[in-house]
Amino acid sequence: MGKDLYESFPAARELYDRADDILGFGLSRICFEGPEDELQQTRNTQPAIAITSLALLKVATELAPGLLSRPAFVAGHSLGEYSALVAAGVLSFEGAVRLLRARGELMQRAGESNPGTMAAILGLDLTDCEDVCREAGAEVCNVNAPGQIVIGGRREAVIRALDYAKARGAAKVIPLNVSGAFHSSLMKSAAEAMVHHIAVAAIEEASVPVVANSTATPIQDPLSIRNELIDQIAKPVRWSGTVDFMGAQGVETFIEFGPGRVLSAIIKRMLRKSTCINVNDAQSVNQPF
Repeated sequence: MGKDLYESFPAARELYDRADDILGFGLSRICFEGPEDELQQTRNTQPAIAITSLALLKVATELAPGLLSRPAFVAGHSLGEYSALVAAGVLSFEGAVRLLRARGELMQRAGESNPGTMAAILGLDLTDCEDVCREAGAEVCNVNAPGQIVIGGRREAVIRALDYAKARGAAKVIPLNVSGAFHSSLMKSAAEAMVHHIAVAAIEEASVPVVANSTATPIQDPLSIRNELIDQIAKPVRWSGTVDFMGAQGVETFIEFGPGRVLSAIIKRMLRKSTCINVNDAQSVNQPF
């Protein structure tokens, strides 16, 4: 992940090298060479994705000055919220990398001490999914789009919930290969342990509104941002509400920076008249904006 970016652009290379210095080990090597199971460890995945996303953002803004001179809003899904906060001037690059390493370690530890899993349910609305979870003892974790919801909890509860969802007419249920039930109450210990890290972090007023994961409403002041960074660990990511909010505010163009294109696909599906630009590798960062 990100190797082509590192080899093609000095600005990206500088961020990856800085991240290695900040963390005290070669995360860039794990990004570029693996092994895959090491990269997929939550403590590595979270900073790795953020570093790659921010490298893409930095290169794109260098190639197209003024590209993000004044966005209407910024937002990110789960750990992506940290990249959005860097873009809004809330966190420094170093601050975001350090916080995500701590967040990843704490969430990985919570997943080991409170084992759980996650699964996607397609074709049921939120009310039905909430009912299914209530009956099964699971929880809604990500409300990604209408009819696209991720649930989590202890493995037996999630298995029951998927059976109930199929009985209610779900079009498809997909067990996910994850190391814990993220954004559920099983992450409570991680959220509590992050309080100290968030409290001592340098957090500035956002230059533009950040649409928060846990509420799908805009925030800018440091206290609200600190609360959000704690809340979003063990509460559902309300991405569908985030997209609805931005669409209602008249946002028509969205640029997704990061190693993937899932969010762009969700936005295009929800806001069919929107323009979605995906910047996820060295080739796409060169596109004319």
